[in-house]
Amino acid sequence: MENEKKQHRCCFTGHRSSKLDYSEGEIKPLLETAIDNAISDGYVTFITGMAEGVDIWAAEIVLEKKKHNTALHLICAIPHPGFENKRSEYEKERYMHILQGADYTTTVSDHYFRACYQRRNEFMVDHSSLVIAVWNGAPSGTQNTIDYAKKRGVKTINIIE
Repeated sequence: MENEKKQHRCCFTGHRSSKLDYSEGEIKPLLETAIDNAISDGYVTFITGMAEGVDIWAAEIVLEKKKHNTALHLICAIPHPGFENKRSEYEKERYMHILQGADYTTTVSDHYFRACYQRRNEFMVDHSSLVIAVWNGAPSGTQNTIDYAKKRGVKTINIIE
């Protein structure tokens, strides 16, 4: 049953906005196209890691699409409690709005520790058959997630290649 679910699940990985050479306004249309393509290919469940930047942008797109397609689902994979605490008020509002619209939320680790972000990323990949990435080629958690996906045989699309 889990493998069948996994076939229709897609997760996101990407940089925080400060690490990108592109703006939110430039990335979001590329993300939307990739999400539309995934939906056309039968993906109905999307998993976001809720980090500032790509994860938040992708989740907002999925929530908008859910308004017109009741088959779609959003899962939020939070790395640890209090993950949103150091964000600006505006970013906290975006974060909370996504949590309220999500179909399911899971907190992967019960406390912060150095590898909890990688554990969250592995959780997302392990529950997906497609990764939509926004990776600038630099060594990072995004690269680690892509490498892990490749090791696990999970298809990865980098939308800024």
